[in-house]
Amino acid sequence: MSVAVALPETMTAITIAAPGGPEVLLPGPRPVPAPAPGELLVKVEAAGVNRPDVMQRKGLYPPPPGASDIPGLEIAGTVVALGEGASRFKVGDRICALVTGGGYAQYCTTHEATALPIPDGLSAVEAAALPETVFTVWSNIFERGALKAGETLLLHGGASGIGTTAIQLAKAFGARVIVTVGSDEKAAACLKLGADAAVNYKTQDFVAEVKSFTAGKGANVILDMIGGPYIQKNYEAAAQDGRIVQIAFQQGAKAEVDFMRLMLKRLTHTGSTLRSRPVAEKAAISAAVVEHVLPLIADGRFRPVVDATFPLSDAAGAHARMDASAHVGKIVLTVE
Repeated sequence: MSVAVALPETMTAITIAAPGGPEVLLPGPRPVPAPAPGELLVKVEAAGVNRPDVMQRKGLYPPPPGASDIPGLEIAGTVVALGEGASRFKVGDRICALVTGGGYAQYCTTHEATALPIPDGLSAVEAAALPETVFTVWSNIFERGALKAGETLLLHGGASGIGTTAIQLAKAFGARVIVTVGSDEKAAACLKLGADAAVNYKTQDFVAEVKSFTAGKGANVILDMIGGPYIQKNYEAAAQDGRIVQIAFQQGAKAEVDFMRLMLKRLTHTGSTLRSRPVAEKAAISAAVVEHVLPLIADGRFRPVVDATFPLSDAAGAHARMDASAHVGKIVLTVE
């Protein structure tokens, strides 16, 4: 390990005392981690809060083997040490990164391949809202879903961090976007970001609204994190040769589905996870993000949407806001 700055032996990190509500997230001392070969040690300035963190807090999403038990999947800050062989960045560089865990802390390690330079003009808070969302959106909507210019994307959870990112990226690449949201306020926020139509699922039938908006054709690509009863509805809302990409199951991974529509419409129903994928696969996504997404920040066509910030010591407050589902965009922890 090559160290160019003096580092403390311990740091403040958030631990999960026991599976449960936001109150189980407690700050406490932990050893400062050492970067392994190919890794960077980052002094964290901000950390994104994501649904997988909530699932981990509840005891429903354990870290993959070898990952830190500290929650947090994306960070922004300054490189303070290099592991053996790490050469993509140097000490002092400001980066944001996708990590397998450990983000809710003053220091965190990341493989250099899953780190991104913080684009000019972005604050650390905005940069911490980037990695998990852009990696997820690019790999699922544009790679697995193969969204093309002129096609229609149906995006469930349009006001989420993933949703607000997907709206902007899909529009930047020439697609039409329909979102589902849980309130008229969220609908207005999504329309302001560029969505072509917003459906309040509490008062409207999204299948009927999608058919109406597309003159009966349906959506070419559907990004779904709801699952459960939405699976059958997605088949009904999809266009011929539509692609449905599953990234979560907030309403359950089991459903009774009429698969005849899958055949008659020639649908593709695929899905993926991100956290447990090998570094090489994440590195390929990172390279695509650098090529296709970061330039959109430079020319003003995409900017992370931040809903609220909380100090690291109040990670419980950040999770309480996420549990309330009132946010538009990302919730971010700030680290002293």
